[in-house]
Amino acid sequence: MDNQTLQQRKDAATPRGVGVMCNFYADRAENAELWDVEGRRYIDFAAGIAVLNTGHRHPKVVAAISDQLGRFTHTAYQIVPYGSYVELAERINRITPGSHAKKTAFFSTGAEAVENAVKIARAATGRPGVIAFGGAFHGRTMLGMALTGKVVPYKVGFGPFPGDIYHLPFPNALHGVTEEAALKALQQVFKADIDAARVAAIIVEPVQGEGGFYMVPPGFMRALRQVCDDHGILLIADEVQTGFARTGKLFAMEHYDVLPDLMTLAKSLAGGMPLSAVCGRAEIMDAAQPGGLGGTYAGNPLAVAAAHAVLDVLEEEQLAERANHLGGKLKERLQALRGQVPQIADVRGPGGMVAVEFKHPVTGEPDVDFLKRVQSRALAGGLLLLSCGTYGNVIRFLFPLTIADATFDEALDVLDNALRQA
Repeated sequence: MDNQTLQQRKDAATPRGVGVMCNFYADRAENAELWDVEGRRYIDFAAGIAVLNTGHRHPKVVAAISDQLGRFTHTAYQIVPYGSYVELAERINRITPGSHAKKTAFFSTGAEAVENAVKIARAATGRPGVIAFGGAFHGRTMLGMALTGKVVPYKVGFGPFPGDIYHLPFPNALHGVTEEAALKALQQVFKADIDAARVAAIIVEPVQGEGGFYMVPPGFMRALRQVCDDHGILLIADEVQTGFARTGKLFAMEHYDVLPDLMTLAKSLAGGMPLSAVCGRAEIMDAAQPGGLGGTYAGNPLAVAAAHAVLDVLEEEQLAERANHLGGKLKERLQALRGQVPQIADVRGPGGMVAVEFKHPVTGEPDVDFLKRVQSRALAGGLLLLSCGTYGNVIRFLFPLTIADATFDEALDVLDNALRQA
């Protein structure tokens, strides 16, 4: 089967609303490399949108899934439970930030984790309101879209959305939003839109994903924690994209000196298998009545087995430390190019969660056209890159943390050439 034939069949059989970046089709993959159906090789710096921190087909993940496949594939945990789910919940409770008593529930997708975190927060507080941020991405479900702070392409044509959702500007010095201005906007929401006593939760990504890999300033995270404590509001850290060693810590909230009440986890939790989680303070997690949480596939045994293997690999291969090492090399290369590539406006990100933002060197406006040229030239050179950002002018780097040094260096050379030639 060739790519062109598959592309024609795709166009005829699937809706255009499922946007697809590449016009070639995967045949096989290994660690940080992927081959299409015509045998072309690519270095994967997309990793299934941050799902493959442990790479494609890590041997330990494959072995864990295979072993579970020989036992059973599905019972529905809510019907016939299994020990691996309980053991994984215990592990998540231990490794997430804070020594307080915690409980964890599993679901299938990041959007489900977000929705259930909001359900739990509302049940625990008896309040309806939720505050999110501009530029945030929290999923494609109706509530997920309502929380998401980006209209195109996520919200266009899909409203109306659930109510009692409010957005704040995200503190972003590069785009002229100070921490003070963002905090003033929060107070304005309390004055003009919803009484603080009616707000159940504030949800925030410690590092915005789709929004552009902007990290919450430590002082602002501290201020959010204080506001939540002052008004009985719960703080939800959405770590769907930041979790599991991507930022150089096991979880991005470890970069801060305050703790969230609830955390949402997904993506790299299970090495490519669909699994997500909500972890939080035990008394908050117990707010929902029996039967109020769950899902047919929530905590699927194959995905749970994969997650156990992922946690083993993260520890054994010291992938948080490797994220810092690889991210440092990438940022060093990008910084060295700033004098030759004037479109580079910013290089940022903790650990291996690195981004480069482009602005037009004369107008200072977001330079989307330059990004597209870089992305196209990189792809022609066999390197997959993802864009992000409110203006679509940011490249985010999501290489597997298990990538071989030689493959990583090869990718940096391709990126270097793409930036110079664009």
